[in-house]
Amino acid sequence: MIAAEFDAAFRAQMDELLLWRRDVRHFETRPLDAGLIDILLDRASLAPSVGNSQPWRFVRVVTPERRAEIAAHVEAENSRASALYKDATRAAYDALKLHGLREAPEHIAVFCEPDPHEGHGLGRQTMPETLAYSTVCAIHTLWIAARAHGVGMGWVSILDPAALTQILDVPMQWRFIGYLCIGYPTEEHDVPELERSGWQARIAKTKTRFTR
Repeated sequence: MIAAEFDAAFRAQMDELLLWRRDVRHFETRPLDAGLIDILLDRASLAPSVGNSQPWRFVRVVTPERRAEIAAHVEAENSRASALYKDATRAAYDALKLHGLREAPEHIAVFCEPDPHEGHGLGRQTMPETLAYSTVCAIHTLWIAARAHGVGMGWVSILDPAALTQILDVPMQWRFIGYLCIGYPTEEHDVPELERSGWQARIAKTKTRFTR
């Protein structure tokens, strides 16, 4: 088989895709095009995984009662998180929109199977956490694939994993990794929202690179 080749024009488009991948919190309520969520999840499943274990488990949350319960839970956790900040920082925190749970047409909860049969244990004997890392790779692949289709995604993290596992009634041994809001964004930006709001700018690239 001849390997695929990617020319300079494709690489430039890939750079643009990475630049325009944003953590979206402002969604249109209209549903995704028919069949698109399945396409995106198929692309996510092309992510690398330790020992080819493919430990990710995607749970599409469609029940209105469950979605409302999760939104209420996140908002309660958000209020508790707000209390950790003081004065101007708390005011800045309270002004942030940290999720799109009430608007996003698609909710996907992502779990990791902690001991999948697939892979037969290869590569994870000394670092079992690589299963979770593999699942995060699938989330990132989903994020990039979604953006390529003009779809936004937001990762909701202000929640209690145990509570989410109970609400969704999934196997207790599954490890919760992330809760995702997916839909068409109401606006597009190439600068992260937290940077635009003054919360946190990107750090200089040189601060994250070391030589030993």
